[in-house]
Order: sequence, then structure tokens, then C-alpha cells
Amino acid sequence: MIKFNFKVLGIMSGTSLDGIDIINVNFSYNKHWSFKILNAETIEYSTQWKSTLSQLVTMPMDQLEILDSNYSEYLASVILDFINNNSIKSIDFIASHGHTALHQPENGLTYQIGNQQLLANKLNQKVICDFRVQDVALGGQGAPLVPIGDRLLFSDYEFCLNLGGFANISYELNNERIAFDICPVNIVLNHYVSKLGLNYDDKGDIASTGNINQNLLFQLNKLNYYNEAPPKSLGLEWVDLNIFPLIDSFYLKMEDILRTFVEHIAIQISKVLIKSDTKVLVTGGGVFNEFLMNRIRNFSKSEVIIPTREIIEYKEALIFGLLGVLKDRNEVNCLKSVTGAKRDHSSGVIYTV
Repeated sequence: MIKFNFKVLGIMSGTSLDGIDIINVNFSYNKHWSFKILNAETIEYSTQWKSTLSQLVTMPMDQLEILDSNYSEYLASVILDFINNNSIKSIDFIASHGHTALHQPENGLTYQIGNQQLLANKLNQKVICDFRVQDVALGGQGAPLVPIGDRLLFSDYEFCLNLGGFANISYELNNERIAFDICPVNIVLNHYVSKLGLNYDDKGDIASTGNINQNLLFQLNKLNYYNEAPPKSLGLEWVDLNIFPLIDSFYLKMEDILRTFVEHIAIQISKVLIKSDTKVLVTGGGVFNEFLMNRIRNFSKSEVIIPTREIIEYKEALIFGLLGVLKDRNEVNCLKSVTGAKRDHSSGVIYTV
């Protein structure tokens, strides 16, 4: 019998390394999906975990597999603390994204750590996870996966833009959902500001004091990725190869690096938001960078809408919860129009206890 109401924990850890997002949410279906967020929290990574996770792409596979088990243990303990601290008594399942270690869809490879059976064993709960692997096996990018949630939960907006480690966007075109990564955002900004001993550039205040280096801006804007047609996606490997060496070759002051890259982000996003009189839902940590938001508004003719703080911070965790619901119902949760896979499919692995 197909269920229409679900009590779910959605778990997300993104490339910006802000921490582990956990959301306790009820989903209901009556002609369309609706949700109610009950609790939500971000558990920040320790300095050690942040350092380790930032080096995943350089690890040999045997070391990565050991770390996978350690991270799964850690993730289980974080989730268990959340359950206990919020006195959560009833859960249908936990839907977890894990943390991306490798993402090379062109080589048929994507690897998210923290998606192991021991997660279900430790928590004594059904776990639905590892949502990307099947899509890559079907020839897709394995990303982005959030657009199915944009379609089902946020259809009032013409565009759904997320500003996390990367900027990604989704929208309907000719009755198909189109989505792709636009450009890096916090994965670059946070990388450089960390050299000042900071986790992020609060409100974009440091960037706002800098000057644009026009040569660097030109070089960034002409990177080949921006001329490719979707479906397409980005990963830390691409940033390590294409962004950091380019920026570092200019030997700029920190405020000039940040100022130039903010301008680059705003320009690339504006190339996508070319329509006027459209509503754009903007979420993700980048929303709190007021200077960046002002530059995006400067270049765009669209109406930029910032939702509640819960949606800003936890939309991805919310939607991974929905991906778990759709998998549990054996319904499509991964769209070929978004990822380039051979077919729409119901992706994810189900672990039971």
C-alpha cells in the first residue's frame, strides 16, 4: 500500500563545508506534495574534519574507503544526537546525501562517503541514501538532484537558484526540467577568506572593499565550461584544476580576489537569468552575502525573492528528504532532462535493519 504521509530526517553535507544540515520534516501528498519543517540544525565540522574533507580528491582509494567508514560512524553519531536532543519518537526513514568525495561523471565515477549500511545499523532506522551513483551508471551527470524538488515543492517560482559551494539553477523549459551548475561560489570565496582565519566573508564586507582585476575577470569568464550546454555539473576537482591556479597566478590582495570573483559569479548568473518579470527563489548560504546579492540584482532583470531562513539554509536537506520519499514509493526522483541520463529513474539505495 502506497503511503501519503512521511516523517523523515533529511541529511545534507555540501562542498562549502559549512557543516551537516539535518532537517526533521513531515511530507504529505494530496494532489501535490506539501511539507512541514519540525526541527532543523546545522552541525558545524571541527577544524580536523573540515581539513580532512577538503583533501578528499587527493586521497588514494584505499585511504578513502577507510575514511568512508569513519565518516559514516561520525555521521551516525551526529544524527543520533539530533534525534535525542529533539526528542524525536517517530521516523519512517532517514534520507542522506552523504558527502561528495569524488565527482567525475565523464569517467563514470561519483563517490559520496557516509552512505554505508552501518548508518542504518547504528541508528536502528531505515536509511535511503547514495542517490547519485545510479544516475552516473545510466550515463548521467549524477547532479544536480535538487530540481525534482524544485518542481514538486516550489513550482510557484520560474527559477530556483541555489548559492552554495556552487551556484546551480533549475527551471521548466518546453515541459522539461532544466538544471545545471552555473559556477563556483562559496567553495572559492571561503577558500580564500580562510587564509585570513575566517570561515566566510560576513555579508561580503571584505569583497566590497576590493577592486576588480579586469584581466582576471576576463580570464575567468572565458573558461570553457561556461560555453558548454547543459546538462553539466561542477566539482572540487574542476575548481582545483581551473580556478585556484588561475587566481593564484595574479598574486592579488585578498579583497581584490574576493571582489573580482563576486563580479564573476554575478555575471555568470545574469547570463542565465536573461528573462525579465520572472520570480527567482534564491537559497543557500550565499544569500547572506549581501554584497553578492546586490551584484546579482544589479545584473539581473528578474525579481529576486529570498524566502524564510529555514528554506534558505535547509532547502537541499529538505529535498533530499523528498528524494527518499519518492524512492520509497518507487517513483521517479531523478530526471534525465537534468542529468543527461538515459532515462528518468528512481535513484538511491535502501538499507534496512
